[in-house]
Amino acid sequence: MEHQKGLHHITVLAGDPVENARFYIKKLGMRMVKKSVNQDDPGTYHLFYGNEAANPGSSITFFPWPRAHKGQTGTGESVNVAFQVPEGSEEYWIKRLESEDIQHSDFFETFGKPGIRFNDPDGLELDLIFDGKAKEKVSQYESPVPVEHAIQGFWSTRLKLAKADGTADILTNILGFDETTSNGDLSLFQTNADIGSRLIIEETGTDEYGKGGRGIVHHVAFRAADRENLDEMREQVALKGLNPTHIIDRHWFKSVYYREPGGVLFEMASDDPGYAVDEDFEKLGEKLILTPWLEPRRELIERTLPKIDLDQL
Repeated sequence: MEHQKGLHHITVLAGDPVENARFYIKKLGMRMVKKSVNQDDPGTYHLFYGNEAANPGSSITFFPWPRAHKGQTGTGESVNVAFQVPEGSEEYWIKRLESEDIQHSDFFETFGKPGIRFNDPDGLELDLIFDGKAKEKVSQYESPVPVEHAIQGFWSTRLKLAKADGTADILTNILGFDETTSNGDLSLFQTNADIGSRLIIEETGTDEYGKGGRGIVHHVAFRAADRENLDEMREQVALKGLNPTHIIDRHWFKSVYYREPGGVLFEMASDDPGYAVDEDFEKLGEKLILTPWLEPRRELIERTLPKIDLDQL
């Protein structure tokens, strides 16, 4: 099957890790697909949530720092994460958000699709976009949200940029997107992927600087098939003078990072080997998983981290 391009994962800064887990697992019904640590700061968690199949294009990940101050969005950032939920589940989600005391917007349209908007506990702007059908269940994982209403993966993310041209060039010539339509200052880019197939650019014309902190997207990651494809994409980025990193082994995927012309930190990540490379697919996220090079430090790391008990959320 031809490899699908699109969003791989999106990583966000958060505050309290237990509150973060409770919101995404118990309230939104996502699956913890990996409980690990920030490989550059192993004293803090790196939490991964996805659909029940743990597919690329579904995982939102968090670096939670309990003492982090609240961030403020600006240009050169992803300012919105939109999840895809099945058509016809509007009534279910309105009732669920209200039963969980999550304040939400009225219905609105994004490029012809209905959606509702709300914030996570740290202020990250989230949308549910009602589009497509429910995916077939492939695991024994039981979400608090029934499979016919469950989050399928990403519908889009929105980048707020002073100018769009340089970013559009990367999206269309390296990352596999096509610009499909525009509406005022918003432009929609799309791939043929089942999930994670869209990205919206909001062009402001001026720089509006934000402030890093919890609730702010750290980086947006895009799909590469494997290391060979990642190496090819990295070379294309380098030819544009964007100074990509070398290929970094993140254990569950290989990664390359760079600032795209609009200022957003982009990552390109391989689909392989995936989150099940080091634990049973049916037990993803149940235990703290450390990469082989961090395993010798497990005792110290576990003493440092606050406890997250999935059964007690």
